[in-house]
Amino acid sequence: MPLGGVQVGSYDSYEQAQAAVDYLSDQKFAVENVTIIGTDLRMIETVTGRLTRGRAVGAGAAGGAWWGLFVGLLLGIFAPDGSQWLSSVLVGLLIGVVFGAVFGAMGYAATQGKRDFTSTSKITAGRYDVMCNPAHAEEARGHLARFSLRG
Repeated sequence: MPLGGVQVGSYDSYEQAQAAVDYLSDQKFAVENVTIIGTDLRMIETVTGRLTRGRAVGAGAAGGAWWGLFVGLLLGIFAPDGSQWLSSVLVGLLIGVVFGAVFGAMGYAATQGKRDFTSTSKITAGRYDVMCNPAHAEEARGHLARFSLRG
């Protein structure tokens, strides 16, 4: 038996395959017998901008600020009064900014100019096959035939 069972439907987008499985669920089909398998995978990297030392340090400082704020708030819980609570939050924030900026600069320096851009990546498939356990495949095909006639 192939991975995931036998093919009962094939779709061009994940949203279509998801809608098909949702339709099976709406028809009270035992969807625990269904698998969605993406084939012809490709990684798409979208370049979002230029990366400079200043942007790397700024991004590191911003990330560090969030962590510092979080740690400061946690430590502030144990402060005996309001002024110490505020100072623990501010000290945590400041330490987070400094460490984040330092680590951002170190990360940028580690690339040695070989990756001076920022990007986002995603994996997409050329086709999405809905697979089903062979014992339930005919029932799934019948439901999906009605699904395809519907839309």
